[in-house]
Amino acid sequence: MDHGKARVLAAGPRCPSLGMWASKASISRYSVPTPISRTWAMVNEARGSGGGSSDSEGSKDSSRCSTPGLDPERHERLREKMRRRMESGDKWFSLEFFPPRTAEGAANLISMFDQMAGGGPLFIDVTWHPAGDPGSDKETSSMMIASTAVNYCGLETMLHMTCCQQSPEQITGHLYKAKQLGIKNILALRGDPIGDQWEAEEGGFDHATDLVKHIRGEFGDYFDICVAGYPKGHPEAGSFEEDLRHLKEKVSAGADFIITQLFFEADTFFHFLKACSEIGISCPILPGIFPIQSYSSLRQLVKLSKLEVPQEIKDVIEPIKDNDAAICNYGIELAVSLCQELLASGSVPGLHFYTLNRKMATTSVLKRLGMWTEDPRRPLPWAISAHPKRREEDVRPIFWASRPKSYIYRTQDWNEFPNGRWGNSSSPAFGELKNYYLFYLKSKSPRQELLKMWGEELSSEESVFEVFAHYLSGEPNQYGYKVTCLPWNDEPLAAETNLMKQQLLRVNRLGILTINSQPNVNGRPSSDPIVGWGPSGGYVFQKAYLEFFTSRETVEALLQVLRKYELRVNYHIVDVKGENITNAPELQPNAVTWGIFPGREIIQPTVVDPVSFMFWKDEAFALWIEQWGKLYDEESPSRMIIQYIHDNYFLVNLVDNEFPQDSCLWQVVEDAFELLNRPAGLVREVEAS
Repeated sequence: MDHGKARVLAAGPRCPSLGMWASKASISRYSVPTPISRTWAMVNEARGSGGGSSDSEGSKDSSRCSTPGLDPERHERLREKMRRRMESGDKWFSLEFFPPRTAEGAANLISMFDQMAGGGPLFIDVTWHPAGDPGSDKETSSMMIASTAVNYCGLETMLHMTCCQQSPEQITGHLYKAKQLGIKNILALRGDPIGDQWEAEEGGFDHATDLVKHIRGEFGDYFDICVAGYPKGHPEAGSFEEDLRHLKEKVSAGADFIITQLFFEADTFFHFLKACSEIGISCPILPGIFPIQSYSSLRQLVKLSKLEVPQEIKDVIEPIKDNDAAICNYGIELAVSLCQELLASGSVPGLHFYTLNRKMATTSVLKRLGMWTEDPRRPLPWAISAHPKRREEDVRPIFWASRPKSYIYRTQDWNEFPNGRWGNSSSPAFGELKNYYLFYLKSKSPRQELLKMWGEELSSEESVFEVFAHYLSGEPNQYGYKVTCLPWNDEPLAAETNLMKQQLLRVNRLGILTINSQPNVNGRPSSDPIVGWGPSGGYVFQKAYLEFFTSRETVEALLQVLRKYELRVNYHIVDVKGENITNAPELQPNAVTWGIFPGREIIQPTVVDPVSFMFWKDEAFALWIEQWGKLYDEESPSRMIIQYIHDNYFLVNLVDNEFPQDSCLWQVVEDAFELLNRPAGLVREVEAS
């Protein structure tokens, strides 16, 4: 086969004008079996390997990378991470959250997870509320919030588990479910009584020690187990000494570390630490820190924990109890002072923060302590899932770069993940994406905000072009609102987009509606704050990439222009029905991001893959309707404009393989526009030549 020629891939209903144009241009046709968008078997067929088992196994072996993972913590369990950080003297922090009451609250909390992940917590934990159906599949359940944090936010996560209103069989069921979802850490608690007094479940557990024993008995060493410690003794214990003996029993039963209840004075913790040591408790003990954020939250937490607030704190708070801002500022100062004293002692390996699902106070304290990392360098260019079964994954298609949660959702049932390269060793199919409103996939912005950003009324295709342009420029639209997201990207622009901002603005205003792009990079340090990723001391590389929707007329012009770039630019063009044209050699993946690091093989974590592009196109086209079109009434002009674009535009990706040179993709697009603007007679002359 001549790899320098495009192939029309007949994966769906034909597009007459493009088919005729391909025929005029003497482009050879390449037929692919219908299941191109449903199975990986076509990869073997397209390569002529016959799909035999020996070929499949050989490919599987060749795709395995012997290089250790870029981030050793990906392969460590939580207690190992703690041990390594303690041995290095590196302090850490962790964060506690509780499940929200509403679906909107769940979406907001997941957004907060993404933001808080940037500060570098060692882990987070999610509380368990018996009254809130905590083990269910509801989006507000403890189980689903913890699962989302692990799988979709890439956070090491610990799930609380209580004995309250649960039989041992129910607890076992919840633990099996947690294991299946990738949760490996449990905070074992007796739990707070539903009423005034603790009522034991018939045949159930009365103490956290029983729960720890049960977990170890049923699951062996699979889970890392944490238990609670009470610096002043549990309020229901007969004495401080009695409570310490119970804590020792929990540790002896199999607990790996302890997190304390909140306290207000460092000496309280130091006394507790000394008492634990004297009784023989030697596991890590993390102090629980509560930055006071409001008068009401302090009263509520003190009521639940049955703690006494020191008089000197009361004296400050009472006069300002109606001023939440003043109380929050005081709470931050108090927490900073407490944490500094704890850390200075040298006996505190890390700090655990009770956030109350709020960001500002905790991040302020951590920044003041110098513990909030905000390291722009990523382990890989894409968000890593913390599910144990995905720990070998180190390469993904670029198409989901701005929708990583969607990619994880659509590959959640895979038993094996690409490692070392993208190929037919991956699982057999992407899952469908029909529920666009899962709380971890839908837009963080409510409908009214989206209408203000994307237009309460659309008058033409050009008004859609302007939405894309305003998203790129950051300037308010004609209604005075900033466009902070698009259906294909719910986040602010990546920093590297600014390197191409003016070019992107120009082409979007002319109808090249970009949804994904990256600049070419030739050996930038891995520590680069804009394009860097991976360990220090390495160098990163990128091929220029552009992905966009555009009209049929522009596609026809592009195809003519691309004839001049056959050896340099790989392209793939597809419509919503599945007709597609590509010059990708043998449907092979094309590495578009790679890195070279000391003592390691070359890592290529991002590829453009023609087969997975056909899965992505279904989602990319559907987002026009599901996220944008459905904002409008079905028969409205605005809905009809979005529907027209969905039905008639093409999705295009372009890769410039000459990464050491300035990108030619902008010139390709400019030449296409220039061709479009020529008089009809001149266009015919160009076609004839």
